Amino acid sequence: MDAKYEPLFTPWKIRDVEIKNRIVLCPMGGTSLFGWMEPNHFDKVAAEFFLERAKNNVGLIIPGIAPLRDLMGGRWLYKNKGMFRKLKPYMEEIHKTGAKLFVQLTAGFGRSFAITNPLVPFLKHKALGALMRPVIDVSYICASPSPLPSRWAEDVQCRAVTKKEIRQMVRAFAETAKLCKEAGVDGVEVHAVHEGYLLDQFTLPYTNQRTDEYGGSFENRYRFAVETVKAIKAACGEDYPVSLRYSVLSKTKGLCKGAVPGEEYEEVGRDMEESERAAKYLQDAGYDMLDADNGTYDAWYWAHPPAYMPKNCNLDDVAHIRKFVDIPVVCAGRMEPDVGAEAVKEGKIDAVGVARQFLTDGAWVTKLMEGRMEDIQPCICCHNACFAMAHYKGVANDEPFSDAKYMARCALNPQTMQGHKYDILPAKKRKKIAVVGGGIGGIEVARIAALRGHHVTIYEKTDRLGGVFIQAAAPSFKEKDRELIEWYRRQIASLPIHVEYHCEIKTLGELDADEIVIATGAKARKLRLPGIERSMEAIEYLDGKEVGENVVIIGGGLTGCEIAYDLFLKGKKPVIVEAKNDLMAVRGLCLANSSYLRDFFEHKKVPVYLESVVSKITADSAVIRKKDGTETTVPADDVIVSVGYTPAPLVKKRAHVHVVGDADKVGNLRTVIWQAWQVAEKL
Repeated sequence: MDAKYEPLFTPWKIRDVEIKNRIVLCPMGGTSLFGWMEPNHFDKVAAEFFLERAKNNVGLIIPGIAPLRDLMGGRWLYKNKGMFRKLKPYMEEIHKTGAKLFVQLTAGFGRSFAITNPLVPFLKHKALGALMRPVIDVSYICASPSPLPSRWAEDVQCRAVTKKEIRQMVRAFAETAKLCKEAGVDGVEVHAVHEGYLLDQFTLPYTNQRTDEYGGSFENRYRFAVETVKAIKAACGEDYPVSLRYSVLSKTKGLCKGAVPGEEYEEVGRDMEESERAAKYLQDAGYDMLDADNGTYDAWYWAHPPAYMPKNCNLDDVAHIRKFVDIPVVCAGRMEPDVGAEAVKEGKIDAVGVARQFLTDGAWVTKLMEGRMEDIQPCICCHNACFAMAHYKGVANDEPFSDAKYMARCALNPQTMQGHKYDILPAKKRKKIAVVGGGIGGIEVARIAALRGHHVTIYEKTDRLGGVFIQAAAPSFKEKDRELIEWYRRQIASLPIHVEYHCEIKTLGELDADEIVIATGAKARKLRLPGIERSMEAIEYLDGKEVGENVVIIGGGLTGCEIAYDLFLKGKKPVIVEAKNDLMAVRGLCLANSSYLRDFFEHKKVPVYLESVVSKITADSAVIRKKDGTETTVPADDVIVSVGYTPAPLVKKRAHVHVVGDADKVGNLRTVIWQAWQVAEKL
């Protein structure tokens, strides 16, 4: 192991519980040991997930939030005693690895509950909500400190939590924590004065307008959190560790308005002055650790940083708050092992919190210890599977129930949190497999097929593997994407896979193979309008084509917006023209990612024309026609067209011929990779 990582592998304590190293597997929604969007139970898939990571040298494991009360059916966790009896022998297995485990319990979500579009009517209309209540009580799940608009359906009001419900929740925290202790769980984490969830909403002035003992003064706003830890300690004893998920700063300008890095703004949530006081106050109330970062659901990109956010984005704020407490403080948020190790060494923080990297590569800690950093498959912060919760104008959470029910999966690693659905099994008969196209889809089919024992040849028309993802990874903020490409290339080189470069296949007759996989990608959609010949395709720009100062991008969506972001970072003046009523009306694009770009463009005053089209391109301008028929002419040294792609398969699928990735259906990395595995496992 490189000496710079050694500070991560020293022991530390939370109360009297010793943790063997400074790496904390932070909680992620969907990884609860008690299930998620189904009746509470001991979840064997999550248990297997965490046990495997415990065997791979993580120090402290904190599974995802366990709602005190079922989201479906409404049963309290502590009423299911049998579930905790199953938990006990599992904890014995965890302890054999040397790891420790805390269970995270949540009072709820309040206005931050990512309500899916089909559920909105049941929140909006009391009569419909009453009919649905025996199955899912949306009114209760979304109940907030005060009547507030939902984060996800802004035209819908969430009701206020009653004092009776607060008392029930406090009791449930204590009862559930006691059962956890009896089952051998090392501690519990209270979720949370963090990220704008229910307990946090009580603490924040902009979401708490109560006039009773739970609103108004500092002490009143933090009362719910204080009563919770005191009740747990009364039930479990003072020595039983209780961690608190904590946001140092809210980074929030208002409802649905976050503050991007470097922005000067007026904080409506928790500012640093209050946080200094709150951290000490919560410690004195009984909390034994702060599991910390920043943000709210209104500034979600701080707690779930996309690639646009700086690495280690919360470290300075968390390190500052560490000065005001005597209990351990963990920092999360795109933490890099070397930076985290240095922060631990200098006493700035006590441990490093990592979450999504454990979804992509569950053995990354072991690889780090063994000096095999190049073997770690990097997380690229895409959120395509772990938080595929999209929100855009007129639509709440546009996530299918199949995703909402099973979060915390991984776009890059289909095996994560999916049981044994994607096990790589030896082929019953070894075959010759020809893969036409060396993009990500082709690479993944080849890799999994080779691991199963097949003889694989990739035919790639260029001189390198990676396909269009090479261009997609070109912007400066896509360093993790570029690392992923290199990881794939090393994987292919390490396997018995033959690659034919500079080899463009025209007909299948050229191939000697038992099975053929077509992974030839997609082609850009074309526009017809005056002056279009003066434009370039998105792929041309991403491939390095020079542009002038004023650049018009036709088409928002993720690609168009990332191009605009890249142009701005380069000092250019981008203008985005989008036909829809929202910049990124795209299913599967996490709100943490899209809200960052929306907030960034607004902060930097990047011109955005919605419900508009470019009607004409001239020698030095573009004419934009708005929905009402009016036209605006803007300077345009260059025009980039980003209006989507259509599949471009060499041939259609038939017997022994398979089509994968964008050649089959244009999607994202998740759709490409998961389909590639499905095809490879059937060859």
